[in-house]
Amino acid sequence: MATYLDEIVASHRARAAVDDRPLAALDAAARAAPPPRPFATALRGDGAGVALIAEVKRRSPSRGDLAADLDPAVLARAYAAGGAACLSVLTDEAFFAGSRVDLEAARAAVGLPVLRKDFTVCERDVLDARAMGADAVLLIVAVLDDDELARLGRLAASLAMAALVEVHDEAELARALGAGATVVGVNQRDLHSFAVDPERAARVAGAMPDGVVRVAESGIRDRRDVERLASAGFDAALVGETLVTAADPCAATKSLLGRA
Repeated sequence: MATYLDEIVASHRARAAVDDRPLAALDAAARAAPPPRPFATALRGDGAGVALIAEVKRRSPSRGDLAADLDPAVLARAYAAGGAACLSVLTDEAFFAGSRVDLEAARAAVGLPVLRKDFTVCERDVLDARAMGADAVLLIVAVLDDDELARLGRLAASLAMAALVEVHDEAELARALGAGATVVGVNQRDLHSFAVDPERAARVAGAMPDGVVRVAESGIRDRRDVERLASAGFDAALVGETLVTAADPCAATKSLLGRA
């Protein structure tokens, strides 16, 4: 059965297939970027509660425009003031209306570590992420084979970047761990129906070994959701739509963290 990711990933792979930029030059640009900020360390926090990865996201393929005219710098500062531990910035243009400029502006505005939220399918994607200032890169198990997962994860590590490895079930978790993942995100949104399964994160977390940084994704709307994830052993939650559509993103961030 086709998933909502198919068209997006096919587009990224087609673009990667014709990208002939020299890897050596991209690697040099990546290693010349300012040093990465400690993404995984920020998610572990001080043990006081679930850390928040607050997302800069203009639109969604399934929901359309969410905050088309957002200012990434202003939003990043609101998230930081509200207590977010890290940022996630969409850079996919065709489907999410994001850009490299959004990531660069958000990162320049605050001192928080930043995840490049995009569909990583090749080495050039990882090198581009580091060159634009990203401190972490997203690797989605559902769209990468085992060799790609391991290879791209090693490249990120060689650049001192974190890799947030996203899974949807226990089988994908086993693949992520086999590839050496140390920061694992559980996406609660079903790939086929788009529906959010609020029990998915807790179920998959139960299969994670000690030492893995646990991140819950999708369907997190209020403090009760965050508290449920804390009880399931999660270190962090990645929240996008709830925050970018809030009238006051700073207050919404504080509310999710129980600091309102």
